[in-house]
Amino acid sequence: MISYRKKDARAWARDNMKGVANVIIPSYSRDLKRLNEKGIRHDVRKNIEYGFWGALLVSEVAITVPEYEQFTQWAHDEAGGKLKLVFQAGFNTLKENIEAALIAEKAGTEIALLGYPQNFYATTNQHIYDYTKAFCDAVNMGVILFPVPTWGFERIHPAGMSPELIAQLVKDIPNIVCIKSEAGVPQPAGFVQTWKRHADEVLVTFPIEGEALLLAGLVPMQFMGTNNTGYYGDMTPKMFKMVQESRFDEMMELYWQMHPARTAYMTVRNNYRGGAGTIHRMEWKYQAWLSGYNGGPMRQPTMKILDRNMRVLRDGLVKSKLPVTGDPDSEFFVGRNPV
Repeated sequence: MISYRKKDARAWARDNMKGVANVIIPSYSRDLKRLNEKGIRHDVRKNIEYGFWGALLVSEVAITVPEYEQFTQWAHDEAGGKLKLVFQAGFNTLKENIEAALIAEKAGTEIALLGYPQNFYATTNQHIYDYTKAFCDAVNMGVILFPVPTWGFERIHPAGMSPELIAQLVKDIPNIVCIKSEAGVPQPAGFVQTWKRHADEVLVTFPIEGEALLLAGLVPMQFMGTNNTGYYGDMTPKMFKMVQESRFDEMMELYWQMHPARTAYMTVRNNYRGGAGTIHRMEWKYQAWLSGYNGGPMRQPTMKILDRNMRVLRDGLVKSKLPVTGDPDSEFFVGRNPV
């Protein structure tokens, strides 16, 4: 399904990765024994409706490789060329991630977001380099490199992936097309340094909308993602487009309008963040449900979303005057398209 040759991946990315990429978390049947096709297709349509360029098909949930293939096939069919699909290399081992990536390529993904398994305990830059190169060499897609504290690489360098390691990876691996640079968050240090060193070679982005929209007003960032910006409905794609069109002050009016929702999300995130080393996917799915996505039950293991946090997130949208469902929170655990 890939529309470019591997050797042309960077040129393809420069020409085509323009806009915002959200995430789609798989939906399941009520008994959690199979995927929910109606729910998945609903979320793809909602992503298109809201103006997203693409979507990360989340894999770091309780989903098998065959199920991920079906997830991708349904998403690709429903997208009809209107949404680019991003493979998430979030499975258990390097071998499994390569297997899943090769399957996903045929099923409809065009870009891969590279993650590192929970059991991957790198102790040197060479370990990170070897894993990264092995994955990139084995797949045909362009790859988004993802320096972020989640991996725990700060034992090797304070930035996690050192600037020297990133430079070597960009130099040696031609299908690295983008760097999703969150090294050093909450400070934008990793993004700034990576932009200055590599923006002429590959795309450099920052996915967290509250900072990314501001940074895009200073540098010509053409792609933003991937993150759970579906919480804000169509606002993030709309605002990112305004920045591209040099309508920064107009964008900032919307930025401040939705700041209560942004603050609500940060408040809730800070309630559970602190060493778990994982993303609260149920919370992300609930945020998206508030804005019209499918919602629905999730398989264990998953972090639990609490009533007090749901109230904060819902109230944030109300205060921001953004669309929010009137359905009771109990309906989130059923979903909009139950099967």
